[in-house]
Amino acid sequence: MQQSRSSHRGYQGFSNSRPSSGGRSLPSGRQASFRRGAPSRFGGASHPNKRPSFGDRIDPNRFINKAVITEVVENFIPEHKFADFAIDETLKQAIIGKGYTVPTPIQDRAIPHILLGRDVVGVANTGTGKTAAFLVPLLHKVRLNPKEHVLIIVPTRELANQIESELRGFTKGTRIFGVCCVGGMSISRQIADLRRPYNFVIGTPGRLKDLIERKVIDRSKFATIVLDEADRMLDMGFINDMRYVMAGMPKPRHTLFFSATISPDIEKLIKDFLTDPVRISVKTGDTAKNVDQDVMHIGMDKTKLDVLHGLLNNKEFRKVLVFGRTKHGVEKLSHLLAQKGFRAESIHGNKNQNKRDRALKLFRDNQVQVLVATDVAARGLDIADISHVINYDIPATYDDYVHRIGRTGRAGKGGKAITFIDPKEPRVGRGR
Repeated sequence: MQQSRSSHRGYQGFSNSRPSSGGRSLPSGRQASFRRGAPSRFGGASHPNKRPSFGDRIDPNRFINKAVITEVVENFIPEHKFADFAIDETLKQAIIGKGYTVPTPIQDRAIPHILLGRDVVGVANTGTGKTAAFLVPLLHKVRLNPKEHVLIIVPTRELANQIESELRGFTKGTRIFGVCCVGGMSISRQIADLRRPYNFVIGTPGRLKDLIERKVIDRSKFATIVLDEADRMLDMGFINDMRYVMAGMPKPRHTLFFSATISPDIEKLIKDFLTDPVRISVKTGDTAKNVDQDVMHIGMDKTKLDVLHGLLNNKEFRKVLVFGRTKHGVEKLSHLLAQKGFRAESIHGNKNQNKRDRALKLFRDNQVQVLVATDVAARGLDIADISHVINYDIPATYDDYVHRIGRTGRAGKGGKAITFIDPKEPRVGRGR
């Protein structure tokens, strides 16, 4: 086993021992301080109700971690193959058609318990196949009982769309339908879809609450619920909406709870929402071993925009996801990069869903080099071959950092994450 070295092709600062040219490292032992509510460098305030996680201070050394390159992939011996699971034959063929043969660790361990109707708490790193871990057994459940209704609650529109897309891939040739209910899209279209036959509803808490209040969704029909990225929903302040949605569901019910982290607040939700759950944890660490992580110190004579411009001119920065703190700042940075000749798009909470989908498609299809985003893209964004994640603004919590850099180094491939450290500006929380 050996460690990879940071590359210095045309740029500096990928070292934990010295800052970039003209830069200045933080004194030994100093921690980056986060002041909630302070303005961003590009304007706008941080989210005033941001719930702190891990505390609000992060040692910059936590942003440094060399990717571990191994000749042999860490051994995982699954107990099952997809062909071994006691699931509907049509569903098996759909799984095989998608190229799935051997389940990932979370799939291997969760699917048998879900098939037995057990409540499950699943903890796994981002990008480990959690969606199929619950979709496969729940689709089998629907095949056995076409009157079964499943509610899937997620924190973001992007994650809802991703799950709906995967659902469609599994249900070709069946009479199983899903409806995606998220904000930023026409509610009248969603109401029309909900008046047709369906088995799955995938949505964000606020839009689901709205549809329930309009009496378009009848909670009593749903005996199965999935809470995906539950820690993120808690962090985004959706707890009351989650409780509202679940309050009208029948008891007992089948509840599946997936989270990347387990905090005391999450433990309380598990106690409130689940009955004698099976706990499955296949998390091997906070961040992926194949993501090379480092910091870049911004010199007193430079700006972050100057440094970003220099990095993006390097050929290896071919598909770059840049995270900013505020919606206004992200939009402004995207325009500034476009003015400098880069193909750049933005995604944030102020954009409607059509514009967000367009930006994501351009980035996914390699028609733009840079996607600038708020933390709305830190979860539920599954785009292949992102070469670099750049934290233009320091994340508010280490949890946020973990999910940001999880967008690169996916499917066993390598990736790089860079966090800018600028002594000229406060390090604060971020808006949505």
